[in-house]
Amino acid sequence: MKKNNTTPAITDTVTKSKKRTRNTCPMKPKPEPEAGFAISDIEDIQFREDSVAEIRASLLKWYDVNKRDLPWRRISEGEASDRKAYAVWVSEIMLQQTRVQTVIDYFNRWMEKWPTVHHLALASIEEVNEMWAGLGYYRRARFLLEGAKMVVEEGGKFPRSVSDLRRVKGIGEYTAGAIASIAFKEAVPVVDGNVIRVITRLKTISANPKDKTTIKNIWRLAGQLVDSHRPGDFNQAVMELGATLCTPLSPDCSSCPVSSQCSALLKTKHDPSALVTDYPTKVAKVKQRHDYSAVTVVEILESEKGTVDTSDSGSKFLIVKRPEEGLLAGLWEFPSVSLNEKDDLVTRRRAVDDFLKNSFGLNVNRSSNIVSRDEVGEYVHIFTHIRLKMYIELLVLQSRDLHRKKDKGPMPFKYVDTKTLATMGLSTGVRKAYNMVLKFRQSRSSPISR
Repeated sequence: MKKNNTTPAITDTVTKSKKRTRNTCPMKPKPEPEAGFAISDIEDIQFREDSVAEIRASLLKWYDVNKRDLPWRRISEGEASDRKAYAVWVSEIMLQQTRVQTVIDYFNRWMEKWPTVHHLALASIEEVNEMWAGLGYYRRARFLLEGAKMVVEEGGKFPRSVSDLRRVKGIGEYTAGAIASIAFKEAVPVVDGNVIRVITRLKTISANPKDKTTIKNIWRLAGQLVDSHRPGDFNQAVMELGATLCTPLSPDCSSCPVSSQCSALLKTKHDPSALVTDYPTKVAKVKQRHDYSAVTVVEILESEKGTVDTSDSGSKFLIVKRPEEGLLAGLWEFPSVSLNEKDDLVTRRRAVDDFLKNSFGLNVNRSSNIVSRDEVGEYVHIFTHIRLKMYIELLVLQSRDLHRKKDKGPMPFKYVDTKTLATMGLSTGVRKAYNMVLKFRQSRSSPISR
């Protein structure tokens, strides 16, 4: 039987809509619905009490044996609940849209530098961005810092409940649930992509998994399942199941501890065309936007010889701070201007020259001598919904006093040497542009200050 693409359905295995009212014993749980229910009926979906007990027991037993050894899990609740809460918070923020194996090293370095929320609250945004470099979504790092300052300013103790945790900057419903359940044993659910996948398969929910109503009801179902005695372990068990066995494309149903409760798996036994991977329903991805920019690595030479000085003080690089809101908020980068797709080299350079003059008082053609100006190459950087093509250029200028003119333009900027540049928390795209400049210099057999 083909799916109805116009009316999202909730599928299960028991009875039709009219039969759901035939409950002769009001004390018994409502029978679970079957295929063909409209999206509005998702509110009627629930787990039977016996199913809840079995899912809890099976998942916790499996988790106790199979859970991965991760550094944020090594801190026991009894050791220090606030330290546990801090570790959960940092790890969960890092894990958003980042693989576990990538996060482990970042987490260990972070905790070594800032072992408590009090240590983090004393950090600068530059230090935090430097530590975060490579994880992407730098706004998350800024929220960690701002949240840490809020916690310390309000006494230094972590809020214990979801409602109080939600008041902390950067802590949303998911992160609040994770901290409250794992660190403070509050019986509240958490719902991420893994949990959505597990629950939609357990209940064969074919409604749009990105729809607000669907998500709200999956939170309700997750809340029904969460174990009141071990809420943190249970929540981690569901996420672990989704991450390791109940995967998007290749679920290992034969090893799944709750396969006997899985309606999606049961459906495949009765319908040869059905697949467990039909759930959650695939939705069209947001169309990626194509942007273009000219990135100019501006190097200012202090040597009067008009050649690159290989000493540490021989040159400085112009970097600009991005706005505090929006993409890559508050990060430092090389000067860049937005382009149209068909802008040629002459048009790009004219736009760059105008930007340098208007923003930094840098008149390339009059007040400074151009030592060299070279196209370095092109680089495509992929954001979630943006494909950014960058045309990278190296502009080397001779100027005796230009680097002294700091923060006089409409945006914050400064001149830094190569050692400082190497330690700054630059975004992946900016770092890539600089590395391309280094390789270009090497290919031209022209030394660059190190």
